[in-house]
Amino acid sequence: MRVGIEGREFPWRSRADGFIHGPCRTPAHVLVRFLDRESVLLNLETEQYFGLDETGTRMWQLVTASPNIDAAYQELLAEFDVEPELLRSNLMELLGRLVDSGLLQVLPADVGTAPAV
Repeated sequence: MRVGIEGREFPWRSRADGFIHGPCRTPAHVLVRFLDRESVLLNLETEQYFGLDETGTRMWQLVTASPNIDAAYQELLAEFDVEPELLRSNLMELLGRLVDSGLLQVLPADVGTAPAV
């Protein structure tokens, strides 16, 4: 069942342009195992786990491998036959659940960049 995201705050979402920014990483306390095309993420600190189907696994793979969430979103748009807003909504919902469960960290968009001199 899909849960709506109206009114929910996502710190990695820019209010100005509506795009989602920032790189993602899997925290050190999270164990990830792949089972065929699905995956299980286990938070070793809370012993809470999260199962991802094939689509959720692909979303997770791209957000953790891409330089930012928007790049992962663009790749997903190219791979899946889906309306852009539906994909954005589903991706935001998944990321929110993973972050809330301590299974994913979304870093600020400027992490890893050198400040201008």
